Amino acid sequence: MLRISRYLPALILAAANLLQAQFPPEVVQATISIDRNTVRPGEQVVVSADISINEGWHIYSTTLTGFGPIPTRFEYPVDGLVSATGEVLEPEPVISWDEGFEREVAWHSGQFQMSQAVQISADAAPGAATLTGEFVFLACTDLFCLFPYYQAFSIELTVEEGPVREAFAFSGGQTLAQDKESLGSITGLEGTELQGAIQEGFWQFILLSLGMGFIALLTPCVFPMIPITVSFFMKQGETGAIKPLKAASLYGGGIVVIYTGLGIILALTLGAAGANQMAANPVVNLLLGGLFVYFAGSLFGLYEIQMPSRLRQFSVGQESRGGTIGIFFMALTFTLTSFTCTIQFVGLLLVAASQGHYLWPVIGMVAYSITFALPFFFLALFPQMLTRLPKSGAWMNSVKVVMGFLELAAAFKFVSNSDLVWGWGFFDHQLVLAAWLIISVMTGFYILGKIRLAHDAVLEFLSVPRLFFGALFLMFSLLLSPGLIGQRIPSLVEAYLPPRLDSESGGVALGNSMARLSWYSEYPDALAEARRTNLPIFLDVTGYTCTNCRWMEANIFTLPAVAERLGEFVRLRLYVDGGDGFKDKQRFVIERFGTAALPLYVLIDPAGREIVRFPGMTRSEEKFVDFLDIGLAF
Repeated sequence: MLRISRYLPALILAAANLLQAQFPPEVVQATISIDRNTVRPGEQVVVSADISINEGWHIYSTTLTGFGPIPTRFEYPVDGLVSATGEVLEPEPVISWDEGFEREVAWHSGQFQMSQAVQISADAAPGAATLTGEFVFLACTDLFCLFPYYQAFSIELTVEEGPVREAFAFSGGQTLAQDKESLGSITGLEGTELQGAIQEGFWQFILLSLGMGFIALLTPCVFPMIPITVSFFMKQGETGAIKPLKAASLYGGGIVVIYTGLGIILALTLGAAGANQMAANPVVNLLLGGLFVYFAGSLFGLYEIQMPSRLRQFSVGQESRGGTIGIFFMALTFTLTSFTCTIQFVGLLLVAASQGHYLWPVIGMVAYSITFALPFFFLALFPQMLTRLPKSGAWMNSVKVVMGFLELAAAFKFVSNSDLVWGWGFFDHQLVLAAWLIISVMTGFYILGKIRLAHDAVLEFLSVPRLFFGALFLMFSLLLSPGLIGQRIPSLVEAYLPPRLDSESGGVALGNSMARLSWYSEYPDALAEARRTNLPIFLDVTGYTCTNCRWMEANIFTLPAVAERLGEFVRLRLYVDGGDGFKDKQRFVIERFGTAALPLYVLIDPAGREIVRFPGMTRSEEKFVDFLDIGLAF
């Protein structure tokens, strides 16, 4: 009797196998798919099996070895389209003792997904192709198993001509974290997916656009335009060519029209990243840097800025005409500088425009830019009003010179942008920091009367405001000085400086030590390391000229809780506005993630599938830590 009971599981298995010849194993339903249907020879795609198993049944893990049940696996014909395969990724299996096989086994039940990256043969002929294979599994209950089942699959795809695109050397494209309601509280941008926002209705979309404009005003890249706007309209008020309200209205309206029009035009002509390309263009940045030096010279009293005589004589309203053109030129300058901090919402709008959708992107851009321009309308209005106050000449002259120093500091920022993209290596982090320190000292001495320009009156005594602001600039220079010897400086200032490329741009200090985390710069290298170590990838999509990116690196990445978690990822940083292969990386980000916004942070599993993303900058440590914890939980 004992001997019969010992072999009973084997007898049941044999009987079940005989029955299976007549009844196929419909207890397991597997739908096979791939992440995209257009590839090039040598690129990789991810083959996925969405599996649903009837209650009481299970299949086995891909990791089983030795005698016993066969592991679940994908198989491909030797002479087929696939030339190499990677590890099969699966959820954590259940591990238990199996009486029939007399061993410990790992198995899955219910609904789940398995996936495997496969490489398309380098010899694949361009044109229509078929990816064929078999999904192999063994379905069992606690008492018996069916025969191993080989589910054939055949998937049509197109092989394109051309070299392997770096962006698609490894690719997933499936989002693991789909619960947007829970993710909204983490990213702080709940509901910014364009289609979802549009479906909520016109007024909800307008409110969202206005709200995103307000959020953009809180980003650091807007701050440099404050002294530039004030100084320009201070000079405008002295000429009296245009009434203050009209001048401010032209400036605010110009920002709205140019921001919307130029953004859409660039998206249609240069693609979704056209606005970022324009803002990061080294020629544009060099011209902006030269423009601010020119403005600074005028504020120092070296010359008066006037429109060319032929332009001034173009109409009867000569001075007014010249002033109007100058104001629109300033609006264009504002637009070009602000494109460096295109937030997630605008990135989605530009992608939609580049794909031929116009109505909603235009509406969204107009509403967004109105909110963006409104504070600068008031900044343009009040300096002109101040210049018309009685006895404003002496102290307004001092304010102009101070603004000149600030514009000179801004010029270094824009010239360093050109340096970064062109790779000169001259206007680097240390040189720009030293220049700002010197400018800060000179500004402090000027306010205190120790430096006097030709048109300045003799300072007979120091007023309390002069003493306060002079001391403020000198104290600021003291705060900058530790940076010259490699020590930390105020993080807000660090955001405007060029990245430290010689020590891994934006490297993360671990605690109080000087150790820095290393970063990969190529996606295939990072994914290969992720597969080797079975760690998720932290993708940082950034730009050399992106101020908000520098702010995140200086303020969030350096927090101990964030730095500790980043150490548990394979870290990948893609510069999409300059450097080797930046256009391919730029195209990869837009095609893969559907946005041109900077910065963008994405967590990716070792199979190349997106887990979750965090769009834009944040001031909340808690939200960013929660975001990283999602990736570590997978």
